[in-house]
Amino acid sequence: MEVFRYKQNRLQQLRGFCAVVELRSVSKAAARLNLAQPTVSLQVQALERELRTKLFERRGPKLELTPEGEVLFELARPLVDGLTVLDRDFEARRNNVEQGRLSIAAGESTIQYVLPPAVQKFAAAHPGISLALNNVTGLDGLQQLRERKVDFCVGPLLETPSDLEFEPVVSFDPVLITARRHPLSKKRNNVTLEQISGYPLILPPRHLSTWRQVELVFLQRRLPYKVRLEVGGWEVIKRYVEIGLGISIVMNVCLTGRDRLEVIPVKKYFPQRVYGIVRLKGRPLSPQARHFIETFRKVS
Repeated sequence: MEVFRYKQNRLQQLRGFCAVVELRSVSKAAARLNLAQPTVSLQVQALERELRTKLFERRGPKLELTPEGEVLFELARPLVDGLTVLDRDFEARRNNVEQGRLSIAAGESTIQYVLPPAVQKFAAAHPGISLALNNVTGLDGLQQLRERKVDFCVGPLLETPSDLEFEPVVSFDPVLITARRHPLSKKRNNVTLEQISGYPLILPPRHLSTWRQVELVFLQRRLPYKVRLEVGGWEVIKRYVEIGLGISIVMNVCLTGRDRLEVIPVKKYFPQRVYGIVRLKGRPLSPQARHFIETFRKVS
């Protein structure tokens, strides 16, 4: 505490000293600094006492620097000038989104289907920012967030841990996809959950949220289900559905219109998938992160 108080006093003394040098007047320096004239005089006297030297000579009504005073002014002026513009420069740097780096953790499907519009718009508006999309899923992404390896995560979050915040941004409807001319496609608007449960499923890996959501729906209805293939990535799932290996539940965002699939709405059975921003509670976001999130909100 004593060291801090000493440094604080020294900075005030140097500010007063430099103002006197520049204005050649204690009274004018006091007016500039919004201080009483005796306060500025005491600051200069304290400097002379602590440095064991004389900083000014009075020649008539004017103050002139001694050689020692000139040396001190040369050393002190950059420090004082830096302090004068510190608040302004800090604010400018803090709000600068033209340079820097932004790291986001997201799953493969999120990166491939959900984020491209936001990434495209953000990159065009801020070409000087380096953007890293870490392709990780589930708990791995949350771990990177907790270790501060990424600024935030984007994706679905079924349960929000106490140390995290989840902001919903966009949601998508679930659809059932099958191969062309599949028996279920003939009942497009009247497919029941019981009928769906009679065919083998192709689902993402068991530890991901899709599996848990599908499993929960069947368990609540006390219906059996069979997973024939467990594989990551909606593009891969669509490919194996196309060749007739099974059926799957995916979100409509992954459909391109060029897929060789039958698409059947099933939102009356399965929940929407909500994607949003996952961030650490209490951790301030960088200007780059704030602007990307705002862009994501606008384009979603």
